[in-house]
Amino acid sequence: MSWRQRVLVLGGTTEARELARRLATEGQVEVTSSLAGRVRDPVLPEGEVRVGGFGGEAGLARWLVERSIHRVIDATHPFAATITSHAARAATQVHVPLLVLRRPAWVAGPGDRWHEVGSLQQAARILPGLGRRPLLTTGRQGVDAFADLDELAFVVRTVDPPDVPLPRRHTLLLDRGPYTLAGELDLMVRHAIDVLVTKNSGGHATAAKLEAARRRGIPVVMVSRPPLPGGVPVVHGVEDALAWLGDSHQ
Repeated sequence: MSWRQRVLVLGGTTEARELARRLATEGQVEVTSSLAGRVRDPVLPEGEVRVGGFGGEAGLARWLVERSIHRVIDATHPFAATITSHAARAATQVHVPLLVLRRPAWVAGPGDRWHEVGSLQQAARILPGLGRRPLLTTGRQGVDAFADLDELAFVVRTVDPPDVPLPRRHTLLLDRGPYTLAGELDLMVRHAIDVLVTKNSGGHATAAKLEAARRRGIPVVMVSRPPLPGGVPVVHGVEDALAWLGDSHQ
């Protein structure tokens, strides 16, 4: 790249960190990564980093203007619907080009027993009919959707402790991926897991649990991703995001 521009990366994902690393090596690109601050000890990307919210759509729009940002890449988690919505509206408001970088979603394959639902609340409604010892890997936010299922004995795995009500019968595991197939199989056997609950985050870091569920023959309650804002270009890899940055300045 032979041009100079200021790029805001809305981050928190593996792809965001890789994108920031690639951009930080470009002497004529100023990259700022923004993290929501919901993880207590986040893995920080290279380059300038800001932590915390912008103050909604209006605050983000104001920040883009004040910092003279040329391009925004939303590489947040596929379920970070609020910031994605704010970014789309703020970028449109101040006429800053926006790209969404989203890893591909997981797709069920032969031998999978997926039950796809549209929300954590729907997952909680069907869960008692599928098993008695669920492995819950939906993140610490929203765990309270399962808090009233007293008849089930949960294993809840999160990076940080949840700050919402937990099911009465639960074992809390604090852990961070990537996970291995052997480790996931061992966890499921050790805790007698008979159903897996997860969000369709995609990616390789946490995909081993799906293979483990397939091998164990247990059902998976898969929460579908929220829809993306209309009219926003989307790519699925870092190389495509870099190409978009290059093309947008030609």
